[in-house]
Amino acid sequence: MRILVVDDDLVLADVIAFTLRRAGFETVLAHDGEAALARFEAEQPTAVVLDVQLPKLDGREVCQRIRAQSNVPIVMLTVLDSDNDVVFGLGLGADDYITKPFSPAQLVARLQAVLRRSGAPSPSKRLSFLDLTLIPDRHSVEREGEPAIQLTPLEFKLLESLLVNSEKVLPTNSLIEAVYGAGGGDKAMLKQLVYRLRKKLIPDEASPTQTEIEAIPGVGYALVRRSPTA
Repeated sequence: MRILVVDDDLVLADVIAFTLRRAGFETVLAHDGEAALARFEAEQPTAVVLDVQLPKLDGREVCQRIRAQSNVPIVMLTVLDSDNDVVFGLGLGADDYITKPFSPAQLVARLQAVLRRSGAPSPSKRLSFLDLTLIPDRHSVEREGEPAIQLTPLEFKLLESLLVNSEKVLPTNSLIEAVYGAGGGDKAMLKQLVYRLRKKLIPDEASPTQTEIEAIPGVGYALVRRSPTA
């Protein structure tokens, strides 16, 4: 899982990122409010660790803007510890509020707690099938001998479902629920997502890859061994 760490204290940001990586998370950094919003849009993190006092845009404004477009868990960091400050921050949509100084173990525990409450998956083991290996903590997939391929959250969920059930046909409705959640997504959205993932996995049809996503008309999709003639 990818965590966006936002703090204008460069040393503290590096310490937080190091701590989270040791706990099995991938991290990306931003050091002001405008950069935080840009990184959030580009990286689509699983959660955000957000300092309140930031240059350009303060953390409260960043929290409010993120919450307007996403339910991603947000843990706010601050030197302010009055009840009013905490209540105000939580009222903007933060999921937890930690006052500085804090221990690295406390931050990891609090972050894991909000992730559990949000239903986000914990860092999990790598999944492999033939030449593909899914890397959960980097939100990417690797093919033997090639650079890692970065995945969006929806692409990751789709490939994870296909890898867990490799060489088995997954019904379209089951995949829609696994990727988009109950009541979300539709067949057209899934079809477009499969197309985008295929283009990432096999950008060149002449490439000698071992796997492909096969569509079974009227049924669903399966991750299978690629035909030598494909």
